[in-house]
Amino acid sequence: MRKKCYHFFGGLLNAQANWLNKMSEKGYRLIRAGKMLYEFEECKPNEVKYCVKSKENAKDYSLFLEDMGYKVFFKNINLNYSVGKVRWRPWAEKGGRIATNTTTFNRELLIVEKENDGKPFELHTSYEDKENYYRNLRNPWLLILLMFAIFAVINHSIVFGVLALISLIPVLIYQIQIMHNRQEAKTQE
Repeated sequence: MRKKCYHFFGGLLNAQANWLNKMSEKGYRLIRAGKMLYEFEECKPNEVKYCVKSKENAKDYSLFLEDMGYKVFFKNINLNYSVGKVRWRPWAEKGGRIATNTTTFNRELLIVEKENDGKPFELHTSYEDKENYYRNLRNPWLLILLMFAIFAVINHSIVFGVLALISLIPVLIYQIQIMHNRQEAKTQE
């Protein structure tokens, strides 16, 4: 039996990995990932484990992981439904600043599946890579926050002030992730 679920995690890698692992605990294995769609098939509970990561050279890295016996799915960070356009994303990693439907657009994340052997599952990622990832997610929200704050002050507008406060939420979430990552790096040294 197949099961379809619709979720959007944005760039929250740990939340997405935790949810996928909970689905595995319930006896579901990922077979397809779309923009918001996750399609599962039944399997033994805890048969597989999942790890989600962002990687600059995702295509090469996915081939490497597949050669090691892992199953790899590509996933989007953003919800964009346009087709056939070239996008410039100044906040993205170097390999993804210019994106088309045939390159890195809507393929920014890797969902990696492995058979559960009882050992913890974490792919090698440096603390610097993690920090850069969360900084790239935070920066567009920071720009939006600054624009709304400037408009609020110039126009004496409560509406722009409220929008600035709303856009502060993702800035804080990603900044907390950056600070947590820095603290982990210092602890591991």
